[in-house]
Amino acid sequence: VGQALSAGSADIGFISGGNYVLFSDDCDVLLTALRYGINKDSDDPKDWNDGTIEENTDEMSTYYRSIILAGPSEKGQALLEKVNNGEELTWDDLNDATWAVMGPTSASGYIYPSLWLNEKYGKGISDLANAVESDSYTTSLARLADVMVSYGHIRTKYAPEWKETFGGTDDMVNQTGVIGVTDKIYNDMIAYSKTSEVMQDEDFRQALGDSFIEIANTDEGKDIISVFSQVGYEWGDDSNYDGEREAQELLKSLEG
Repeated sequence: VGQALSAGSADIGFISGGNYVLFSDDCDVLLTALRYGINKDSDDPKDWNDGTIEENTDEMSTYYRSIILAGPSEKGQALLEKVNNGEELTWDDLNDATWAVMGPTSASGYIYPSLWLNEKYGKGISDLANAVESDSYTTSLARLADVMVSYGHIRTKYAPEWKETFGGTDDMVNQTGVIGVTDKIYNDMIAYSKTSEVMQDEDFRQALGDSFIEIANTDEGKDIISVFSQVGYEWGDDSNYDGEREAQELLKSLEG
């Protein structure tokens, strides 16, 4: 999507913040997506491990968090026990575990977990001895044994399927737990191409943005954009993604 926007072969695109900043010389933010928040938003992973699965709220949010989720293996549960006991995890603790991660452009599946590792241990995902890249979060869940990284509401979405689809032997809340929580990640967006001729018209951009906002305020529209787990839009600003740029710069330094 970023390449298409940059080349002008696409006028607009649905794109993540992580990908957007890679191509923001040639595209700009039109709208930022809104999502329903969840009822857990603490920096402290213990607060997520209260015996309940995260629940969606009625409040719309412009950000979410990435979590480091421990799985049902002996190693995963040992890490979770240390966290719940108030003990600090060591780099050796984490490096000894097998991690399921996403590709390096994924904010919640790679970038922000790398920043979390760097802040705490001066390391990144690339330094882990046993990190396996997945093609989707469902793949990560299917291979979850020790640790995976994902968006914070993954258990909200997949807890009902934990046993039948992912081979769980007990409820998901009893077999998984949060051992780390990242900084806030600004939501995905609708971006427009600066090199597209039609998008040079400011009045047209205004009308297009208004249309998307109107569509998202209808039941039919909400059903359509739910494929992205989005519930609405507000006008975006490039400066909102400065934190993402800083994250990318740090990530480049970590990856060498």
